[in-house]
Amino acid sequence: MKLIIAYIQPERLNAVKQELYKRNIFKMSVSNALGCGQQKGYVESYRGAIAEVNLLKKVRIAIAVNDEYVETTIEGLIAGARTGHIGDGKIFVLPMEQCIRIRTGESGSEAIG
Repeated sequence: MKLIIAYIQPERLNAVKQELYKRNIFKMSVSNALGCGQQKGYVESYRGAIAEVNLLKKVRIAIAVNDEYVETTIEGLIAGARTGHIGDGKIFVLPMEQCIRIRTGESGSEAIG
């Protein structure tokens, strides 16, 4: 079992979801995040005040998968998120010790679904 965490551009979320759905990956958690990397932010002026914005909006997707779905999930994330520009995002793959479905008490790979 693996936990795959991806940080992507917010406008690419629908494309990523569609690519994952094509690969039969339907279960995910999505949340808003702020971060900085090579993009380094930007400078904006509002009513004469100059502000440096170096934490940019991103979307965090967390997907728990069984080992046989790891490569398929990564391929879907890349296919949906890649634009070829700086800031497309990152994917992290972490080992997951245990998963428990609260409703039924199932654990392990059966609980992921």
